Amino acid sequence: MAKPDATQAAPLPRLLSLDAYRGAVMILLAVNGFGLATLAKDSDSAFLKWVGFQTSHPEWLSHFHLFGFALWDMIQPAFMFIVGVAVPYSYAKRAALGESRGRIMAHAWTRSLLLILLGVFLSSTRAKETQWIFTNVLSQIGLGYPFLALLAGRALRTQVIAGAAVLAATWLIFALYPLGAAPAEATAGGAGQLTGFFAHWSIHTNLAAVFDQWFLNLFPRSEVYEGNPGGYTTLNFVPAFVTMLIGLICGELLRNPEVAPAAKVKRLLLGAVVMLGVGVLLGMTVCPIVKRIWTPSWVLFSGAYVVALLALFYGVIDVKGWKPGVWILVVAGLNPLALYLMGQLSKGWTLTQLKIHLPDFVFAGAAGPVVEALLPAVIFWLVVWWMHRNRVYLRL
Repeated sequence: MAKPDATQAAPLPRLLSLDAYRGAVMILLAVNGFGLATLAKDSDSAFLKWVGFQTSHPEWLSHFHLFGFALWDMIQPAFMFIVGVAVPYSYAKRAALGESRGRIMAHAWTRSLLLILLGVFLSSTRAKETQWIFTNVLSQIGLGYPFLALLAGRALRTQVIAGAAVLAATWLIFALYPLGAAPAEATAGGAGQLTGFFAHWSIHTNLAAVFDQWFLNLFPRSEVYEGNPGGYTTLNFVPAFVTMLIGLICGELLRNPEVAPAAKVKRLLLGAVVMLGVGVLLGMTVCPIVKRIWTPSWVLFSGAYVVALLALFYGVIDVKGWKPGVWILVVAGLNPLALYLMGQLSKGWTLTQLKIHLPDFVFAGAAGPVVEALLPAVIFWLVVWWMHRNRVYLRL
């Protein structure tokens, strides 16, 4: 197997903005929306209700008022997009060390398997048996990662054609799949049931949901798998791969020394505008914008915002040189897996210990949910800060 092209192998300085962007996403995950969704439930404040909505997932459709969305729906796209942005840097580092493309691909497949299994493990932590489901974000990244690695270093035209083909094929197989009767739990309150042509993307009756009812029952389980209550599916990884591919394209743009930094920001913003326009147009005509099954229109709609955020972080931090306070985000961004695992595995235990050892008034009052969300996150951040100071990084 030939080694990667030398022009693709030259290492460049680490992007502080990318670490800060990743850190911001991880901190939002760690603080669980600052507990604002819980706080808003018992409030009559219209503002708190709006903030609460922003820190929770809409029931099915992921947009409103053409360009409106819930911030919490953007966390996973940002997470997956950042994985893609980092790939050209990882690829260049390994190529600079003399690794062949074959060896790089072997590492990608190994990483993929570990991510998938780790996602299954996290999905099983509160179960009595292994939960062979693949909707956890780590599993979704793992399922798409090898295909992403295949496109690293390829021509932009090849990458765009591949992404467009995946989205078109995804839309087509959903659109051609016959409409089915919705189970009783899906029709309760009408949540997730779409009408007309959009009914092909209704909860529990769409192609991906039916696929899971067959595929996931091939794995050992004590009870028949009937569907994910929230409508999430294994096949989400197929269009979600394009979200990571968009990140890869952006990462290769940022690595390109022939493009001026200011021009990179403009290209990112132009790409975001184009994707938003196309995503909204599709969402109004032939493909609903649904995050829970990662519809093609959602790929473009959410992709626009996460690309615009990358432009903002890159423009402010790496181009303009803004540094105050950025280290708080960077510390979290350098150890994202450690922060994520702590949040998934020990948030409840950490909060219990804090309530044992801290006076009751700390958690009392209307702000209690916010305090309960913030304190464990502060503990987790201090752990990754210690890890960073001691140059300990959890990698796969």
